[in-house]
Amino acid sequence: MTVSATANVPTAHASKYLQQLCKHWQHNLAVEFTADHGTVTFPRDARGADWPGDALVTFDAGPDALSVRIDAGVDEQLEGLKGAVARHLDRFAFREAPLAFDWQAA
Repeated sequence: MTVSATANVPTAHASKYLQQLCKHWQHNLAVEFTADHGTVTFPRDARGADWPGDALVTFDAGPDALSVRIDAGVDEQLEGLKGAVARHLDRFAFREAPLAFDWQAA
């Protein structure tokens, strides 16, 4: 079973934030990214968790927004990652934080 959510986060700095976030997480997670697209895999056992499977966060940078998609195994994992993504993006976007996340079920 997979649960998913998407958000379009309005910002003129989507590519910058995507790259900063991916670089930050590549130190201890599986990350692939370009200036416009990135993926981060959160292992099922990250930070002592025991989720049914890995979760995948996908970022796509546009001219006016950063699109975020989270695919997780269970609702609790999804909710935790929504918070982690928002907190980390707000840290990098401190000049315009808090960013607006319009989370929708996908």
